[in-house]
Amino acid sequence: MSVSPSLPQSRLPQPRAMLELIKPVTWFPPMWAYLCGVVSAGVPLSGHYFVVALGVVLAGPIVCGMSQAANDWCDRHVDAINEPYRPIPSGRIPGRWGLYIALVMSALALLVGWQLGPWGFGATVIGVLAAWAYSAEPVRLKKSGWWGPGLVGLSYEGLPWFTGAAVLSAGAPRIEITMVAVLYALGAHGIMTLNDFKALEGDRQTGVRSLPVVLGPEVAAKLACIVMSLPQALVITLLVIWGKPIHAGIITVSLLAQFWAMSVLLTDPKGRAPWYNGTGVTLYVLGMMVAAHALRSLGTF
Repeated sequence: MSVSPSLPQSRLPQPRAMLELIKPVTWFPPMWAYLCGVVSAGVPLSGHYFVVALGVVLAGPIVCGMSQAANDWCDRHVDAINEPYRPIPSGRIPGRWGLYIALVMSALALLVGWQLGPWGFGATVIGVLAAWAYSAEPVRLKKSGWWGPGLVGLSYEGLPWFTGAAVLSAGAPRIEITMVAVLYALGAHGIMTLNDFKALEGDRQTGVRSLPVVLGPEVAAKLACIVMSLPQALVITLLVIWGKPIHAGIITVSLLAQFWAMSVLLTDPKGRAPWYNGTGVTLYVLGMMVAAHALRSLGTF
């Protein structure tokens, strides 16, 4: 028996599609960065378990999930070209439900961020504004291959790291913590450039000037490798200066392994970008935690 094509579509989003919209697979980087900030602060965790757990949930499922929903709503026309099976272009999240979900999660983020004190709330406000500035017109920094990945790198790596350290310290983090957090955030620009490879055709057709579109896949991949490598080299140098040669050595080994992965990536940048995200990027984020442990025992300048 065939199903009549005239049956009306559901006016409510499918629960599974709502989970898909906020992309749990993307939550790890900001959650990990927040934990790096917690570790780097050097404050005993006893008595702080609630704010640590709340911060992890805020950084990942709430703020990152909200940013994914906002991005998918603002990118629904691009996704109709690149990935028509996604929740919004496929109709599994109908009408304006994608926008409503993003707005409700923005409000939820601010409410939860308020529970983390002035530093946590201030960082949450910046994170929410950055998410909308990245995706929504008229700002839509995503259209720039320079500003877009830079904003995401700061939001996914630098801001959560800074926030985790600030919340645990109940004040501004030490200058060393801020320096390392910023360096890893800058390096994440390269990671986000590689992430843009998957939307190459849709970006080209809709006027999004990602670096793979503007420079071509080969040049963009080489630039991404340089951008990922230089901040790590600076972190290694700083750790040696600060008297942490063992931690610096571990990150050096990680960087050398990334060089091998980069050589593989450059043989086929567009085809190998997903593979690199599972290898080189993993080594990158492991180095972040090594650096956090080194910072944990450092004093102020």
